[in-house]
Amino acid sequence: MGGPQLDPEKLREIDLTIENAIAEGSVPGGVFYMEHGGASYFKAYGLKSEVPEETPMTRDTIFDMASLTKVVATTSAVMKLIEKGHLELDGPVSEYLADFSGGGKEKVTIRHLMTHTSGLKPILPRTPFWTGQDAAYQLCVSQELTAEPGTNYRYSDINFILLGELIERVSGIPFEDFVSEQIFQPLGMRDTGFLPPSEKMDRIAPTEYWRGRMLHGEVHDPSANQMGGVAGHAGLFSTSLDLARFAKMLLNEGELNEVRVFQPETVRLMTRTAAPKESGVNRGLGWDIDSAYSSLRGPHFPVGSFGHTGWTGGCLWVDPFSDTFYIFLSSRVHPDGKGNVVPLRKILGKLAAEAVVDVDWEALKVIAANSSENNWEKPEVLNGIDTLVSSGFAPLKGMKVGLITNHTGRTWSGQSGIDLFHESKEVDLVALFSPEHGIRGELDSKVSDGQDEKTGLPIYSLYGETRIPKPEQLEGLDALVFDIQDIGCRFYTYISTMGNCMQAASQAGLKFFVLDRVNPIRGDRVDGPLLEGVTDFVGYHPIPIQHGMTVGELAKLMLDEKGWELDLQIVPVQGWKRSMWLDDTGLPWVNPSPNMRNLTQATLYPGIGILETTNLSVGRGTDTPFEILGAPYINGIALANELNSYHFPGIKFLPTRFTPNSSKFKGEICEGMQILLTDRDISSVIEVGVTIGMILNRDYPDEFGVAKFNRLLKKPSVIEGVKAGKSGSELRNIWTQEVESFLNRRAEFLIY
Repeated sequence: MGGPQLDPEKLREIDLTIENAIAEGSVPGGVFYMEHGGASYFKAYGLKSEVPEETPMTRDTIFDMASLTKVVATTSAVMKLIEKGHLELDGPVSEYLADFSGGGKEKVTIRHLMTHTSGLKPILPRTPFWTGQDAAYQLCVSQELTAEPGTNYRYSDINFILLGELIERVSGIPFEDFVSEQIFQPLGMRDTGFLPPSEKMDRIAPTEYWRGRMLHGEVHDPSANQMGGVAGHAGLFSTSLDLARFAKMLLNEGELNEVRVFQPETVRLMTRTAAPKESGVNRGLGWDIDSAYSSLRGPHFPVGSFGHTGWTGGCLWVDPFSDTFYIFLSSRVHPDGKGNVVPLRKILGKLAAEAVVDVDWEALKVIAANSSENNWEKPEVLNGIDTLVSSGFAPLKGMKVGLITNHTGRTWSGQSGIDLFHESKEVDLVALFSPEHGIRGELDSKVSDGQDEKTGLPIYSLYGETRIPKPEQLEGLDALVFDIQDIGCRFYTYISTMGNCMQAASQAGLKFFVLDRVNPIRGDRVDGPLLEGVTDFVGYHPIPIQHGMTVGELAKLMLDEKGWELDLQIVPVQGWKRSMWLDDTGLPWVNPSPNMRNLTQATLYPGIGILETTNLSVGRGTDTPFEILGAPYINGIALANELNSYHFPGIKFLPTRFTPNSSKFKGEICEGMQILLTDRDISSVIEVGVTIGMILNRDYPDEFGVAKFNRLLKKPSVIEGVKAGKSGSELRNIWTQEVESFLNRRAEFLIY
C-alpha cells in the first residue's frame, strides 16, 4: 500500500497506554487525535466527569485549554498583527503600552514576551485579592524585572497577559473578538472561544473545586478567572477536532480548505527558533521547540517540530518534517487537582511517532538538524551587516559615521544594526538618517526629525522637508553607511534615498559604505520598461521597473553613470545566488514598509504597484495590499474573467469585494479581484499590470484616470499603447529590447 499510513498495532498500544493511565487515576479520561499526511486516528477514553455524576467522555468534549491559549489564541493574534504591519516583533513593548516602563522595561520587546525571555516573574501575586482586567494589567506593569531582557528564559503568564492587552489596544477591539474573527471563524473552529455559552455546558469537561464550587465552563486558571475569563495566557475552551483544524492549517503553512489565515512566511517565523541565543532555550514565538517543557516531543520527533502544553492536561505537538501532529486533551485536575499527565504525554509522543510507518526518523532528524530555521546556526546566506559584524567592523574602524537605516537594518538573528553600531568600540556612530516610513518603518506620511530613545542619537529625516542630508548634518563625519532592505522595484523609494545620500557624501567628501542585502524577488529577473523622461524620487535612475540588482550593485551602477566622485565601498552579501528568492536564503522576512507584509506582495508589487497612482485601490487599507485591487465602479467578475482569458503564466484572478479602512476609497465597497500567484517563477507581473490598465481605461475611461498612470510607469510609449487598447504581450514588445540592452549595461557592476 502506498501513501501515508498508521500502524494499527501502535494505535492499539496508544489505546492501552491511555486506558492504563485512567485506571491508575492519572486522568479520569481523555481524547486522542493524531494525523499523518491525511491518515488519522481519533478516539475518546474514560470519563468526562466523575462528580457530581459520572458521564462518559465523547470525541466532541470541550476542554479548558489552559496555557494552550498562549499559542492557539494569543500567539496567533500577535502574528496576525505583525503580518498586517501593525506590530513590530522587535519593537519595545513600551511603544504600545506606555505604562510598561521603568527599571529597564523599556528594553523588553514583543519577541521577549513571546519567547519568555522578558525577565518578568512567572505569575501575578494572589494577595491582596484583586479582580478585573484593569487590576491585572496594573499588577503586570508594576512588576520588576528579574533579569536583563533577552538573557534568561523564565516561563511567565505575565508575558502573555501583557500581550492580550496589547492586542486589544492595537486592534481596537476586544481580544476575544479579534482572535475569533481573524483565526477561529475562518478556520471553522466552531467550538473554540472564551466564555463558552450555556447551551454547550453538557459537552464541557469540568475541572476541579475552587472556592467551594466545581469549575464547569469557567476557566480554571486563577488569574484568568479573576480577570473575568478572558486573558492572553489562559481562558480558551476548545475541542480536539478544532485543534486538529488549527494544526492542519499550520502544517499547510497558513491555509486550510482554501482559506488562508496566515502567509507561509508568518507560520515559518512563528514556529522556528526565535528566542535570543543568550537565553539558552530553543523556543519559537509562543511555541516550544526544545526546552524543559518539550518532553511531549518524545524521542523520535525531531528538534524543529513544535508544540505546547496546558496545565489542565492538554497538549499539541506538530512536526512539519513528517507532516504529523498529535493532540491529547484531558481534564487531569478533575475532580481534586491530583492528576498527572506528564509521564503519559511523553509516552504518547513516542508512540505517535512510532505509529507512522513510512518515515525514517533518524534520517529526518538529520534533515531537521540541518535546517537553519530550527536552530541557532547561521544560514548559508548572510547580508552585509552580518559580514561587517563578523569582521569586527574592520572597514569602519576609527570612523565617525552616520547610519542611513530603518527597522530592516538587522542581522540574520534579529539584532538591531543601530544597537550594534552604537555599542561597537571600533566605530563612532554619530547620527541616524531615516528614509520613508520612518526609522521603525511604521509611518505612511512625512517623517520628522527626532531623537532615538534608546541611543539618544539624533534622527535626521530624509522624507520630510528635505530628502537629501543637509551639509550641517554631515559635519564631522568620516562616512555614511547605508543599510536598508530594498524589494527590487524601481519606484520603491529606498534606492532613491541611497542615491541622494551618495550625492551628498560626494559633495561633502565623505566615504560611502553600502551594507549589501539580497534582492528578495531574485537577481536574475529583469522586466519592465526603462525609465524615460525626467527622474524624481519614485524614478531616480533610468533602469527597468524590476531591475534584478542588489542595492550594492545599484550603487556601483549609479556612481558610474552619475559621474560622482565618491569613495564607495560595498560590504558584500555571502552565499547568495541570483536565482534565490528571499525564502530560499534562510533569512527572515521583515516588513520593509507598512503595506509590504510578505514576499508574495513584494513579488506582485512591480506590476500592481504601478497602478496605484490611478483611481484604483490596490488594497491599501486592507489585510492584503497588492494582492487585491478594485474600485466602486468596477465589475469584478468581468475583469477577473477577461484577465483569466489571457492565460498569464503563473497567475490567476478571482473576483472579490472589499472595503478599505484607510487610503483610497476608505469605507467604500470596492469590486475587483484577488491576484493569485500559482507559480511565481514564471509569472510576469508587469505585463499583468499594464493589461489591467488597458482594460480599465477601455471600460471605464472617465473613472480610471489614465493620465496619472505614467507617474510610476514612466514610459509614455507604453501609456499610448494602453490608450490604444494593446494587450500586455504587445506592450511587452516595447521594452523587450531595452531590457536586453540593460542586461549588458549592468553586467560590469554585478557583484554576485
